[in-house]
Amino acid sequence: MNFTKRGWLVIAAVATVAASAQLIPATALADPNAAPTGPETEVQPTPGDQLLHNITYRARIDGVSRGATITYAAEGNQTQIANPTMVPGRTFEANTVLPDTGTANMRVWIEWPYSANLHCEILIDDAVAAQADDFIAPRVLPQHDDPDYGALTCEAPVAGQANSVPPDPNAPQPPAAPAAPPPPTA
Repeated sequence: MNFTKRGWLVIAAVATVAASAQLIPATALADPNAAPTGPETEVQPTPGDQLLHNITYRARIDGVSRGATITYAAEGNQTQIANPTMVPGRTFEANTVLPDTGTANMRVWIEWPYSANLHCEILIDDAVAAQADDFIAPRVLPQHDDPDYGALTCEAPVAGQANSVPPDPNAPQPPAAPAAPPPPTA
């Protein structure tokens, strides 16, 4: 087969593919049966829904340590575990949401035989709700009688925490109450 015949064969193959692509129906990108989106279909909270609060967990380990483990309460009654590489000056931070009925708690732990300064804090809606510091001293032998040796725990109830978000200055103000008429003079 010479070069000219091979070229015409390639052109015919491309034309066949292009023509057959026109015969295949296109995939629809929109669902015609979908409900319209707008204010009438937004999910409105019911009185039984719980108010969620933003929770920020922060931990810092200053000292020579290895094998740091950080556990914290997360949304949906889950406990998250993180094993970050902690060096002096580095801060671990995690964000989640918890309902009013929840308890925000965090545990920072380092492996034996290391020593370090442990720091943890819990912020609820950007306000510090709990904060703790502890120094873990070096040990020659592991502490078998104290399973929490090398650990620091922070805990704060979520309920009752004031929402520290400032009010929107552009929000419409409620109408002023009408002035009371002056008392009659006799």
